[in-house]
Amino acid sequence: MSPDYRYIVADARTGDILHWTLPLSDVEFGPEISGPGALSASLTPAGARTLSDMLNAGDAVLLVERNGQLLWGGLLWRAQPQGVRLPVEASGFTSYLHRRHDLHGNLDGRGPYIEADPCSVIRDAWAYAQEQPDGDLGVVVDDTRSEARTGTAKDPYAILRQDARKLGEIVDEMADIDEGLEWSEAVTWRGQRAERRILLGAPRLGRRREDLTFTTGANVVGEPEVIKDADGYAQWVIGLGDGEGKKRKIAVDGVRNGCLRLEHRLETGEKDQTRLQRRARRERLARQVLPTLTELEITDHPAAPIGALRVGDIVRIQLREPHTAYDGWNRITGWTVRPGSGESPERVTLKLERALKPEDDQDEAQE
Repeated sequence: MSPDYRYIVADARTGDILHWTLPLSDVEFGPEISGPGALSASLTPAGARTLSDMLNAGDAVLLVERNGQLLWGGLLWRAQPQGVRLPVEASGFTSYLHRRHDLHGNLDGRGPYIEADPCSVIRDAWAYAQEQPDGDLGVVVDDTRSEARTGTAKDPYAILRQDARKLGEIVDEMADIDEGLEWSEAVTWRGQRAERRILLGAPRLGRRREDLTFTTGANVVGEPEVIKDADGYAQWVIGLGDGEGKKRKIAVDGVRNGCLRLEHRLETGEKDQTRLQRRARRERLARQVLPTLTELEITDHPAAPIGALRVGDIVRIQLREPHTAYDGWNRITGWTVRPGSGESPERVTLKLERALKPEDDQDEAQE
């Protein structure tokens, strides 16, 4: 039985529902890690007249409901007629912060920040945005805390009034701090209103999901593309830490596995020998994984219901294709949903990365 989708329009400021069944077609939507996600669709000619009569871009929220459960929500930003079609584009709620600026400096006295938790800075950015006149989106930010810190006594994290920084840029900077945090968005029904939330994960979102599996012949469709690229492969890692010359710290981690020996140099500023050894081992384990899977097309299935997917979760994927055999754990970084229409079934494309990723390395990027 095909799932029941409903597209709902709400007032951006009050949350009041303006239309319960907006007639959309060609819909694609989905979330992402540390990003707002997006929706694109088209309105029928009748729906286009309804839209122009009742709301304006930049002042309305689009919600996607599947079988009574909200899957996505965001702000309508663009509606541009193309003949009889009216394509519409929306982005998650954090896209709003890229249209807002710090007009007072240091988020109206909340900064400058010294040894501050970046999670707190993100909460401050949202609080500042929503306390300004006509700026309250009703977004609630999790109370998660991280062990990362931003700003020092000598170099505080300061936001000058004269720079009129975009609040979205401040959020992006906090999410870029190493081992700091990740964020995503969620919407859930609270009575007749959709609660808008920012989910924080420190240092990462998600968890290992033993309850979800993706398997050929069950819920995997299409032609999965598993890439075997040895450019980043290595069984031996040389970790280089703090210091110069003979005083520089070094840690080597490797294993013989019956294959041609390949090595990788990991440049770090690590001062602690134990931590350097640990990072070298982690890098070796990450680089010993040869197959890479970046996308996977799936259908709804009891082994992994679409409503149970969460950004950041680590899931097991088992493929037995004519030219591919794969069994590994991958992290979901986002997905795109294409609701079914007529004889076309509902499809979901997962965006994936390795559960254990190699560290970024400047030398490797330059090669």
